Amino acid sequence: MNAAPGDDGRHAHESRHGRYGETFFSPEAAGEGERIDFGALAYDDITMARLRALGAGPGWRCLDVGAGTGTVSRRLLEEAGVAGVLAVDRDVRFLGARAVPGLDVQEADITGADFAPGRFQLVHARFVLMHLPEHERLITALAGLVAPGGVLVLGDAVDLTSGRTPGTPYTSVMRAMWQGLWSTIGTDVSWVPSYPQLLRGAGLEPVAAEIHVPPLQPGSPISRFWADTWERSRQAMVATGLVDDAAVDAALRYLGSDTCAALSAGMLTVWGWKPEEG
Repeated sequence: MNAAPGDDGRHAHESRHGRYGETFFSPEAAGEGERIDFGALAYDDITMARLRALGAGPGWRCLDVGAGTGTVSRRLLEEAGVAGVLAVDRDVRFLGARAVPGLDVQEADITGADFAPGRFQLVHARFVLMHLPEHERLITALAGLVAPGGVLVLGDAVDLTSGRTPGTPYTSVMRAMWQGLWSTIGTDVSWVPSYPQLLRGAGLEPVAAEIHVPPLQPGSPISRFWADTWERSRQAMVATGLVDDAAVDAALRYLGSDTCAALSAGMLTVWGWKPEEG
């Protein structure tokens, strides 16, 4: 984006009025579950490889925050063999569609002061905090749900359309998308690279991070995810004045063609360990 949200000193929650899942990306909208699953197809293998490398397995109790359609929750049970997963979301309609042994579902708002589901060996949240205000408070709160010796794992988007990125239909629309979502629902990815320091500030150590950028190829899950996301947020994008409907349509054609030469947003994954007591 041309100017990162928040660079003018404001906080998104001070001036935004909408909310993810309400103003845009409502679970009630036709095809929203499929859009979420396109993202899961693009990122779940990377997420699961990291969670298993960190030790997620038999005996672990896990908390999956903003669990969406439950793909990570179910894979933790079915592939990693964890003891149980509490999958939490503000709307759990997708989570109830496929029950598996060991999966508990809770409809809750993690921003509420009364969110206290217990302690877990693994607390995981992916593509959640970027849509919420009070980032430092929420990271501290999530760190407080990690049992001693356990790990907090957070993943969020990193924008790779910097000012030096060559102009294409894709980069123009992605910049408008980030700006439009910030202006309407407060989505802010500008602070995501500070995750490692924020986890360290929450008392976790050691801390480490990695980034994954899925390839944009015609018909790929990530390309279909972005195409659907643009359609659902088109109103916010056009309202920025950075693009019009014709530009969005051109970007959709570009994204689905062999001429597309662009970087998707990356997923930054960071993890930090809760020190053992004593």
